[in-house]
Amino acid sequence: MTSPIFSDFTGNSVWFRITPYLVLLALENLVNVSECLSQGEINKHLEQGKEYLSKGQWGDALTHYHAAVDGDPTNYLTYFKRGTVYLALGKAKNALGDFDKVLELKPDFTAARIGRGNIHLKQGSYDLAQLDLYNVLKADPDNVEANELLKRIEPAKERKGNAEYYYGYNDYASAIQYLSEAIEVSPWAASLYEFRAEMHLETGNEIAAISDIKAATKLQSDNTDGFLKLAQILYKTGSATESLKAIRECLKLDPEHKKCFTFYKKIKKVEKVLVEAETAVENNNYAEGIEAALKVIKNEEDVRQIIFQAKRILCTCYMNEDRSEEAVKACSEALNIYEEAGIYCDRAEAYLQSELYDDAIRDFRAALEVDKHFERAKEGLNKAENRQKQSEKRDYYKILGVKRTATKKEIVKAYRKAAQKWHPDNYQMDEKMKKIAEKKFIDIAAAKEVLTDEEKRRQFDNGEDPLDPESGKQNMHANFHNFQSFHGSPFQFRFHFN
Repeated sequence: MTSPIFSDFTGNSVWFRITPYLVLLALENLVNVSECLSQGEINKHLEQGKEYLSKGQWGDALTHYHAAVDGDPTNYLTYFKRGTVYLALGKAKNALGDFDKVLELKPDFTAARIGRGNIHLKQGSYDLAQLDLYNVLKADPDNVEANELLKRIEPAKERKGNAEYYYGYNDYASAIQYLSEAIEVSPWAASLYEFRAEMHLETGNEIAAISDIKAATKLQSDNTDGFLKLAQILYKTGSATESLKAIRECLKLDPEHKKCFTFYKKIKKVEKVLVEAETAVENNNYAEGIEAALKVIKNEEDVRQIIFQAKRILCTCYMNEDRSEEAVKACSEALNIYEEAGIYCDRAEAYLQSELYDDAIRDFRAALEVDKHFERAKEGLNKAENRQKQSEKRDYYKILGVKRTATKKEIVKAYRKAAQKWHPDNYQMDEKMKKIAEKKFIDIAAAKEVLTDEEKRRQFDNGEDPLDPESGKQNMHANFHNFQSFHGSPFQFRFHFN
């Protein structure tokens, strides 16, 4: 189509054809004009950025510098100011981009070149740092800051070289020391952290390696290999949930990463049942804990720390389910991987369930060797020693024929059955049996008295007989009144424990 007639600068009328391209160009120009900030608005953003900067409010300052840069992308000072804020926030990559832009717009801007040289130094890019600082000193040989930074480069390069030398001779301790000194000068050098992590792994210090790899992944936004390695080491140490988080970070960066996806599928299944097992223990659902822990073992055959977690859970659950033989086996298998005070205590409790007092005492003592301040082990040792002494005396649970986990209702039921059987009235015609029955009846009544009283039962479970004067607790009299339910006649005994 053709446009209306318009006059050019000579006053002549001109016809022209409007093409789609010209329409699009006109629209773009309109948008650009509408988005452009006036110099006054740009200056206002710069002033507000400066104000926030003086208060240490870096985020707010950055917002205004963003606006100022967008308003005038040719102003090198605005890029420089934003770069300094990035630097203060530790965002070296962004700061480096801004300083590059400054030097593109104004190559002789010394402050930006020193700033960029400093970033290169901290990132361990020593040759690039030297280049920037030498260029500064060509123009200004007495520049104090450039000279100070330059002095730090050669020692850092030498320390890195020494680390590589000692690493080559398997002297990891010396290599780690030199590398740590280099990192003090170059704390943003991801490669140095990765190198030190490798040496920590060689010395078996997986916790330190994890710390270094985490630092490296923070310094490199696209470090998929770093996240994969981090996930693998975390999983090896038994930290399945943390491992899952790390591998998900890898997949966020690259959803198609084959190694990360394969590893993700494996640990997701194991982590799920491991969390289920831990939750079951926390909620005292020990049967569910056993089921989940067995699934973990089925799905993981190689990683010792994951197997340890499952065995530890089995140890606790079997013990609380009164399955002492299985508990001892699971606890022993867990302790073969890693000695933990709580596991020794769980196995000791399982031994107590089987009345293996010497074994229980040994395990409680072993727990205290692992952690001398572990209160559970101290209390358990005292209980085991008392029960060992108690085993030579009356056992109220055995007298009534009930388990130590019996409820009060079960205890009363067992008492009635035993009392009916051994009531002395049943043996009036046999004097010898009557005396035996009287003694048994005394013990039965004493068992009921202790086991149906919450405080007395607690004392007995801790290895103290509350009815035994030798325990120093009290001189007790057993009073049994009005057993009218047996044969319909009253029967009364009063016995003294002398």
